[in-house]
Amino acid sequence: MICKTLEACSPPQKENRMKILLIGASGTIGRAVHALLAPRHDIVTVGRNSGDLRADFTQPETLQKMFEAAGQVDAIVSTAGKLHFGPLSEMTAEQFNSGLQDKLLGQVRLALLGQRWLRDGGSITLTSGVAATEPIRHGANASTVNAALHGFVTGAAVELQRGLRINAVSPTLLTESADAYGSVFPGFETVPAARVALAYQRSVEGAQTGRVFEVL
Repeated sequence: MICKTLEACSPPQKENRMKILLIGASGTIGRAVHALLAPRHDIVTVGRNSGDLRADFTQPETLQKMFEAAGQVDAIVSTAGKLHFGPLSEMTAEQFNSGLQDKLLGQVRLALLGQRWLRDGGSITLTSGVAATEPIRHGANASTVNAALHGFVTGAAVELQRGLRINAVSPTLLTESADAYGSVFPGFETVPAARVALAYQRSVEGAQTGRVFEVL
């Protein structure tokens, strides 16, 4: 048979549209990820105070309610999580614990619960940060939390079942945040949120697992 057009010669394309749960959708990175993925996928936005659904990393019961409301999804993306910044000489255990409970354990809880709500072959994408490998002054909490997230991702990847995947995106200082946080990251080159969003696309639509995608 002679194909008269390229379409006639091509195999039928599989429908790749996904249902994606996006936590932290109202933040700078979250908005960029939404703008990039929304044209091709169905996005369920989640935030503490805005979005289709509400959830708070420091309140585990809200994560369970979020998943019950969302139902099964193909991908879970977290661009949320708060840290504590301050001089180590003045830091209290309670302040340090705030970052552990929010950005670290909040995202760990998200993944532990989320694996049960993912369809076969689904993915989880968490957010860490450059301080995991490039320590900064007043950033001991950030370095600890981000490095621990890397460890969790690599460890969880070898145990996930049903073809599930997990990755983390580790961005440097955002261009959009330079005015507010530039003094904390002296000499760091910035990256626009739109470029960071590409790493989340790579995690969601790609095939890799157990990876930390650094955006520097």
